[in-house]
Amino acid sequence: MPAVDFDPFAPEHRPNPYPLYRRLREEAPVYQSPRGPWLLTRYADCVALMRDDRFGHGTRQRLLDKSKWRKPAEGRALPFILLDPPEHTRQRVLASRAFTPRAVHRQIPLIEKLVDEMLDAVIDAGEVDLVEAFAYPLPATVISGLLGVPAADRELVRGWSSLIARGVDPDYQYSADQKRERDEALASFDAYFAELAAEKRRNPADDLLTALIAVRDEGAGGDEGGEGEGRLSEPELLSICTMIYVAGHETTTDLLANGTLALLKNPEEFRRLRADPAGLAESAVEEFLRYDPPTQLTRRTALEDAKLDGHLISRGEQVIIVRGAANRDPSVFPDPDRLDLGRTPNKHIAFDGGIHFCLGAALARLEGRIAFAALANRTSDIELATDEPAYRSNVTIRGLSALPVRLRS
Repeated sequence: MPAVDFDPFAPEHRPNPYPLYRRLREEAPVYQSPRGPWLLTRYADCVALMRDDRFGHGTRQRLLDKSKWRKPAEGRALPFILLDPPEHTRQRVLASRAFTPRAVHRQIPLIEKLVDEMLDAVIDAGEVDLVEAFAYPLPATVISGLLGVPAADRELVRGWSSLIARGVDPDYQYSADQKRERDEALASFDAYFAELAAEKRRNPADDLLTALIAVRDEGAGGDEGGEGEGRLSEPELLSICTMIYVAGHETTTDLLANGTLALLKNPEEFRRLRADPAGLAESAVEEFLRYDPPTQLTRRTALEDAKLDGHLISRGEQVIIVRGAANRDPSVFPDPDRLDLGRTPNKHIAFDGGIHFCLGAALARLEGRIAFAALANRTSDIELATDEPAYRSNVTIRGLSALPVRLRS
């Protein structure tokens, strides 16, 4: 038994898991946690497993049904991030035909306008919660507009989205009521997007949902079950819409809030960004993603018995890729606990890897670059209005529940 005994979901580790990640990397880089899942914390091991076809999600083999993490909801299509090839490949290729680089690039004027308007409202306005006033509404408004969610509906879907994002830790972390609320939120999203899709079929618009409907209804040719071909089923369409909506803003909110807090705790780096916002904002976003990534963990299931660093991982066992630990591996990132906005190279794994690399990475990077450049350009000082901001209770997606600050022009 290693000297370290670490349950990554224990509440005491949530404010700062990085010292314990370091102990795991050094003492037990392939470690079976008290709850059963294996933890990988070295960068090389994590990257290798992301590309190892002995590991996946096990949906075809129904291994997910036996998972201690979460059992699939009855009658609902799983998001393709939880599928293996060929189902994953087919859905991702079809979704990518709607969620194009051009669609992302077209968001630049909107993002710039929103950032300026939101900063106008908070600079020199006294104490504000930057999560509530900026980090949350910016990506939520962008992804709503991209998908075609009407402004009048955004508060309605916000509650569902929060319940889903807060419910991504293993099921044993939640009460029966919490699991029921999360599953009801998923069902509510499905019903909402089914109704919205019907409206878009009657009145097509220049938005992502209309483009996804075209993929669903017109298809891409070939057999529906063919890898990378066919069309989306209606449940798949609804699942993709929910996945894009939730993933499209929850983690970007955390990128903006976690990154701002990192700047406040490293004022010399904030001064560096202020000296060259246009030149440094892009690499700053990459460093925030490495230093304190919104998604700390990702998981795979052993599809067959496999050995990792001499440890036998039995078929069906869960393996957690601890991205937050891999991103601070000193064998890859010199002085990894130091925030360095100009760090290069910076091959972090904040967006996962292999076939599961995040579909929305370009949009998150774009929003981060514009937002942090504007924060640096338009403020002379940002003062933290609390000794230590509180983090939300979940671990997989790491973010602040609030960030009280005072911004000065």
